[in-house]
Amino acid sequence: MAGQRILVVEDEEAILEIVSQALRRNGYEITSASDGDSALEKAFALRPDLVILDLMLPKMDGWEVCRRLRADKETAAIPILMLTARRDEKDVVEGLDIGADDYMKKPFSLAELTARVRALLRRSSPTEIGMVVEEGDLRIEMDGETAFLRGTPLDLSPTEFRILDALARKMGRTVSREVLLSKIWSFYGGDTRTVDVHISRLRKKLIDGKRPELAINSLRGRGYRLVWEE
Repeated sequence: MAGQRILVVEDEEAILEIVSQALRRNGYEITSASDGDSALEKAFALRPDLVILDLMLPKMDGWEVCRRLRADKETAAIPILMLTARRDEKDVVEGLDIGADDYMKKPFSLAELTARVRALLRRSSPTEIGMVVEEGDLRIEMDGETAFLRGTPLDLSPTEFRILDALARKMGRTVSREVLLSKIWSFYGGDTRTVDVHISRLRKKLIDGKRPELAINSLRGRGYRLVWEE
């Protein structure tokens, strides 16, 4: 939505300028920071609608910035999209574990970045307000983007919620990685490994030690399927 404010945190000036220009062309208001300290200062002062956060920053790295934003009730709900040049998946998983909603590896396309931004900023459409999806002991409420397993609320990130919703609407049927990319990030042809990492985190959050178990099955070369298993 035009007028939404995005804080772009990136110490490489060329990348910062390219990303900022691309987002401005899409109608977003851009504020920038080139180190972790100023990123926190601007986030607390401006309360942006979204933070695009590079991991490798001077003064304070992106992991610590993310931790501090999530620890403060005033900034805890701000969506965070992490950028990383690191290839080690362990670093990416750590970023997601401390509260990032999504990540992209450098180099990335501006088209995909913009699609990810739109998806993170998007709220439930008017047609979905009040809508509830129920599959056995799983209940998904579009209002507030809340999911319950056997009456217990699940602690899901916005991206995990959308993935669970997409799978629940096709309960027992296979949903391809490409379809999930399209539905969740509004983008075809992106890095399907992104979906795999989020699925791995979501699987762990569905484990409650009770039967039947709500499981996400992987179908090699095809995608994922949400099922109840005894």
